[in-house]
Amino acid sequence: MTVRAVEPPTQTGVTVTNPVLRGFHPDPSIVRVGEDYYLATSTFQWFPGVAVYHSRDLVNWRPIAQPLARTALLDMRGNADSGGVWAPALSHDGERFHLIYTDVKSWGSREVFKDSHNFLTTAEHIEGPWSEPVYLNSSGFDPSLFHDTDGSTVVDSGGDGRKWLVNMRWDHRAGRGAFSGIVLQEYSPAQRRLVGPREVIFQGTQLGVTEAPHLFRRGGWYYLLTAEGGTGYEHAVTLARSRSLHGPYEVHPDNPVLTAVDAPGLPIQKSGHASFTNTPDGSWVLAYLCGRPLSERGECPLGRETALQSLVWGEDDWPRLASGGHHPQLQAELPALPPQPWPQPPARDEFDGPELRPEWMTLRAPAELVGVELTGQSLKLTGHESLNSQHRLALVGRRLQSLEARFRTALSFAPEDFQQMAGVCAYYDSRNWVYLRLSRDETLGRTLALLQSENGEYRELLSEEVAVGDVDPVELGIVYAGGQFWFEYRVGGEDWQQVGDRLSAGLLSDEHCGGLSFTGTFLALTCQDLSGRRTAAEFHWAEYLERA
Repeated sequence: MTVRAVEPPTQTGVTVTNPVLRGFHPDPSIVRVGEDYYLATSTFQWFPGVAVYHSRDLVNWRPIAQPLARTALLDMRGNADSGGVWAPALSHDGERFHLIYTDVKSWGSREVFKDSHNFLTTAEHIEGPWSEPVYLNSSGFDPSLFHDTDGSTVVDSGGDGRKWLVNMRWDHRAGRGAFSGIVLQEYSPAQRRLVGPREVIFQGTQLGVTEAPHLFRRGGWYYLLTAEGGTGYEHAVTLARSRSLHGPYEVHPDNPVLTAVDAPGLPIQKSGHASFTNTPDGSWVLAYLCGRPLSERGECPLGRETALQSLVWGEDDWPRLASGGHHPQLQAELPALPPQPWPQPPARDEFDGPELRPEWMTLRAPAELVGVELTGQSLKLTGHESLNSQHRLALVGRRLQSLEARFRTALSFAPEDFQQMAGVCAYYDSRNWVYLRLSRDETLGRTLALLQSENGEYRELLSEEVAVGDVDPVELGIVYAGGQFWFEYRVGGEDWQQVGDRLSAGLLSDEHCGGLSFTGTFLALTCQDLSGRRTAAEFHWAEYLERA
């Protein structure tokens, strides 16, 4: 994935346009190993869990690893929408990569308990192989691992070589604050478990909702980075420090370090949940999540994305944004490193390789377990459960990364009745989607219809289904433009025709879909067979293009 530079590198910096990872890429965890930068983001119910990107210049990023691509590490079948992988933390101790991740089995804004299981896996190389998971705890989410060693790239000299887990602690008891502090506990690599006492080292500030802790050391200080204010428009980055790992921690005098809460007109909003890294020459960079609303404090159909900004250290040993103040920037200057662009995949995927390209994801389980097969000439989806399923859904999707985009495919499908269907879908979660499906009507034969689920309410958007005959393939598409999206089709090479009305892009967003959800819009190929006959659909290619 390439981030467009708006000016060439200079001796002091290069300006990039945020977000640097566009579309659904929340909760960034960034680490430097030598001259290479790696960044992991949350994937929630999408499989493989955790997306890891690589850069050598902080400007150009490419997908490089999918650490949780095996069910031994992650099986999310049955997980709630917006459950699954929350806030991974990627680190390196000088010898191995360590990935801390949470698999949230059940949660809800009205549910008192959260089944959030925290695990550790390690690898010598970022591409793997990744070790069998070590279960850590289920006491809270957003954990990270701090290596108090010289091998870690974001520390100074010193340290005793021990490893420490920090996570927020969830308190389910009535009348208590659910976000009840940041907990520290030692991790023993030899015993492969947490050992010793659990200590609450930070209670947060008046902003509340204290989560996403990351520890690092610099200049004899231990710094504790947290997210506060909640993951919506009040989101913020808080920093505290102590001479002792165990505290007490004093809060940054200009807290919060980053927020847009007081600037609702900025194009970059929801800024928070951050991590720090540095460059070999001593420059510092903040990675954080953000959102780009359709209107002021409005809907963000692209989900929460990843942005970068530079930091500078003051004589008081506190970091601040290099731009001054505490606001996120659309145009941000980063350290000028030797440029390293990466080859870009073609817009059209012919599905002629042995594996899915890394931009494609499935829901909750590996592709082969949900009816996905690459034949060498096409993508074959064997129909199973409906789009409401949280278990076995034959669906392959990719992130929508621009609100000016077009997604098209060519489909061969021979349904025998109305319970067999296939097509293209704009998908948010099991309760929110719009689906252009090809099926069979008793009278009209093969037809197209436009189906929608909006917060669980099902409706059919066409007054009459569109008969398309038996000629294959049928080409289907989804178009995004002007804050809206719509569907299109053509048969036999004729002109493309719009199907149904134009819809607001905000229909498939965190804000619209229940009000507390965490993903973003995906464009998907899918097939269902509710008759149990396991009919398959064949997608010959898929193409995703963004408009300038």
